[in-house]
Amino acid sequence: MKIFTLLFALYFTATGAVMAETNKQTIPTYGVHHFGLTVKDLKTTSDFFINALEFKQVGGKPDYPSIFVSDGHVMVTLWQANENASDFDRKDNIGLHHMAFKLNNFDDLYAMHEKIKDWPGVKIEFSPEHLGDRPAKHMMFYEPGGIRLEFIVVPE
Repeated sequence: MKIFTLLFALYFTATGAVMAETNKQTIPTYGVHHFGLTVKDLKTTSDFFINALEFKQVGGKPDYPSIFVSDGHVMVTLWQANENASDFDRKDNIGLHHMAFKLNNFDDLYAMHEKIKDWPGVKIEFSPEHLGDRPAKHMMFYEPGGIRLEFIVVPE
């Protein structure tokens, strides 16, 4: 566990330095426009994003079943998988390990934990806790369709 904490501390230190340096120069990319996720059950997952996470539906494609949702900062496109699609395993497959959503403060983190912990199909991997020795706190969970998500608060 100590090596994990050390690696995370190094990551945040390096990320901060890279971000500060990047802001000084012009590069062709900036930020994330959207993430596209293939989901087991489009209705269940979109319901979770809209009703539990309070995202707004901003589009979709009925002919290629999808719903696009946004929190006003990032868009998530949810695409319906075929019936025979297999579950993703973060340790055995190449692909998205998880998505992390920033929250404003610790009160919001605890409130979201309370809101989703008993949501049908949600599996809490771990409740809000400190991120190693840093002042940041986070939690990991699986939305009803099995996609691993994180909430994180990094005090300034």
